[in-house]
Amino acid sequence: MTTDNRQIDTLLLPNQTIKRTVLDNGIVVLVAENLAADIIATRIFVRAGSCWDGMQSGLAHLLSAVLTKGTVQLSSWEIAEQVESVGAHLSADAAADYFLLSLKTVSADFAEILALAGQLLRSPTFPEIEVELEQRLALQDIRSQQEQPLTIAFEQLRQAIYKNHPYASSGLGYEATVSQLGRNDLQRHHQTYFRPDNLVISIAGRVTTIDAVTLVEQVFGDWQISETPLPTLTLPPLGVQPEQRITSQNTQQSIVMLGYLAPSAQDADYAALKLLANYLGNGLSSRLFVELREKRGLAYEVSAFYPTRQAPANFVVYMGTAPENTVIALLGLQTEVELLCSEKLSEATLQAAKNKLLGQYALSKQTNAQIAQLFGWYETLGLGVTFDTHFQQEIMSLTAAQLQQAACQYLLKPYVSVVGPEAAVNLTLETSRN
Repeated sequence: MTTDNRQIDTLLLPNQTIKRTVLDNGIVVLVAENLAADIIATRIFVRAGSCWDGMQSGLAHLLSAVLTKGTVQLSSWEIAEQVESVGAHLSADAAADYFLLSLKTVSADFAEILALAGQLLRSPTFPEIEVELEQRLALQDIRSQQEQPLTIAFEQLRQAIYKNHPYASSGLGYEATVSQLGRNDLQRHHQTYFRPDNLVISIAGRVTTIDAVTLVEQVFGDWQISETPLPTLTLPPLGVQPEQRITSQNTQQSIVMLGYLAPSAQDADYAALKLLANYLGNGLSSRLFVELREKRGLAYEVSAFYPTRQAPANFVVYMGTAPENTVIALLGLQTEVELLCSEKLSEATLQAAKNKLLGQYALSKQTNAQIAQLFGWYETLGLGVTFDTHFQQEIMSLTAAQLQQAACQYLLKPYVSVVGPEAAVNLTLETSRN
């Protein structure tokens, strides 16, 4: 089937039109035409992030570091020279739910850089010397993180919440796993998951849909679907059995962290919890910042986050505080979260929270790179590009009663993670037992 005859679905969204095409080999192509700037940004998603590492934690991350270091046709130096000679940007990364190749270039060079991306995705060579170099760098990063209290606190919190679930693992990996990875592991992972029926290509910029799809077909159209079925990712069930994990470390501050098992982005309560996380811990006007830092002077830093995930996510609030304030900081965090269940937000507070979140959300879709990222991400997670509109509508329609109900359902049984000087964490243990 030629591009001219291909079915292109047009999705009209507020201030944005996205056109979605599925190629014969299964590649989903999203195009957002934006003539304002002579820039084209592309995000190529592969449904093979760190959740697919299995027992080889850090595999997807290492693959992302080595993917751009050589193809059957080009050396690492030739790849870098081709990108830099036209002032383009090209990078690879791995998240929990996906692998990502990012491109940005002026429109005149789009065809050339997209063709290069095709080589990287389809015929990487993973040169042994590059694998060994990136492996050493990854191990250095892992050791460095072991000295960072915030990273340690989040690591042990994830382990407590997720246990045998892939979300428990660090995307960077661990010394024991990364040190055992080799070129053959990268090749096997690539051959298994890097295939056209596992790709989403999201393009935003000064290019028509027909031209963009035609170029994608020229680069990827002859990539055949493997006869071997795509492996199914089986995730273990998760239960809420709160526990406390504490690590002693000789640091200048204590990190106190509370975590709650929360729903995935597909769940009906996702929007309510997203609004609560924003209200609690996003920015200088957030509830935690005002109450625990400004009024009580407890926090060096304080925040909350609730990532958008394909599987159940974690709702996290945390604080960096002076060691002598560790216990009171823990109690303060828990009190502020529990107030969301015991007290309804006023209408004025609720509206202010909505305005803040929706304003920030609008600002996250200003550039071609942001647009390509957001809509490609939604498609990859199985939400579809119309999720953009649905999410905003759900935020606008939320009531104080719905937020309170969500808080009572999800935010009353915290997992606790504390990292700090021995005396401070011992006191925390004693307090928790009483």
